[in-house]
Amino acid sequence: MLRLLINLHGNDMIDRNLESEIMKYLSISPITALLGPRQCGKSTLARKIITDHPDAWIYLDLERPSDLRQLDDPELFFISAGEKIVCIDEIQLRPDIFPVIRSIVDEKNCNAQIFLLGSASPQLLKQGSESLAGRIMFLELTPFTLNEIPNAEYQDHLVKGGFPRSFLSDEETSYIWRQNFIRTFIERDLITLGTKLTSMQLQRLLTMCAHLQGQIFNISKISESLGISRSVINNWLDILIQTFMIRRLEPFEVNLKKRLVKSPKLYVRDSGLVNSLLELRNFQHILSHPGFGNIWEGYAIENILIANPNWNSSFYRTSQGAEIDLVLSSGSRIIAVECKATVAPKLTKGFWTAIEDIGAQSTWVIIPEGRRYSIRENVHVISLKEFLSEKL
Repeated sequence: MLRLLINLHGNDMIDRNLESEIMKYLSISPITALLGPRQCGKSTLARKIITDHPDAWIYLDLERPSDLRQLDDPELFFISAGEKIVCIDEIQLRPDIFPVIRSIVDEKNCNAQIFLLGSASPQLLKQGSESLAGRIMFLELTPFTLNEIPNAEYQDHLVKGGFPRSFLSDEETSYIWRQNFIRTFIERDLITLGTKLTSMQLQRLLTMCAHLQGQIFNISKISESLGISRSVINNWLDILIQTFMIRRLEPFEVNLKKRLVKSPKLYVRDSGLVNSLLELRNFQHILSHPGFGNIWEGYAIENILIANPNWNSSFYRTSQGAEIDLVLSSGSRIIAVECKATVAPKLTKGFWTAIEDIGAQSTWVIIPEGRRYSIRENVHVISLKEFLSEKL
């Protein structure tokens, strides 16, 4: 198990436990891809693995011109690598080499050949995911989650988010870093993916997503507010999802004679970025913001989904007001999750109707902190940190 140790405020340490998964994937696949947003720790993780076995690896960072030039003749490069595992960082900068990679791995016909790092999803790297089908396996690395930082207070993580450089900084430095990150992400990543929106328009689109955190996606409202066509907004939202900035939660499908909400909900995935987009600098600012409940909902859902990647996720809402924030399903099992930004949650009639509608076997009400207790049989109130340690 990898213990990726990062100094936290000079004393404490943060552990990340992905090496065993990476090594497992390398052992059963010719190509392993570790994907995730910029600055979430992919390169640090890869360098730690390589440092442990330096003679077995070749590492290229495609943002470094000298490394990028080594791929001017990609076939020659891969042949000259011999039996070493090739790690290529920022692979989204050279998706054109995927056909060469396919040919090389097929010729060698063995596992543990290539380790790719990228800031784009398999869908955005469509050429790669298609040409390397059957040869590549994907892992996602996210910013720090709450259960990775057990000694930290949730308030600090909620304010700063999980990007390492943000979370490990003091509050003011963290805020400045996140503001710069958003600007750089727009200007370096998003603008290169299309030309129909300016950087200012993309900033406004991201900001509107933060204002609409956890709400039903109303594309007409966004289109009218920004003066941008629905098709262009849909295209850019897909890109934001595929670059790990936005999460789209689809409605739960169930056979009921009720009018169900069919539009998805959108969340900016990292709470620190939400706060920067809303210009909320500290926890007191967040507490006093009218959207605190939605900020907490997005924060809790993101942590829960990362901790439980094998569950299907959705939400439930009817036009009559029955609603559950998060529905986790696996086979015949259904778990309802409601997020409340208070230590004394009040549950509505719509909540009780919803858990009956979906046939939830267990229901959890997620609060920021406080003792665990049961309201009814199989309906429990629990803090987020404690819930993340539950085996569902």
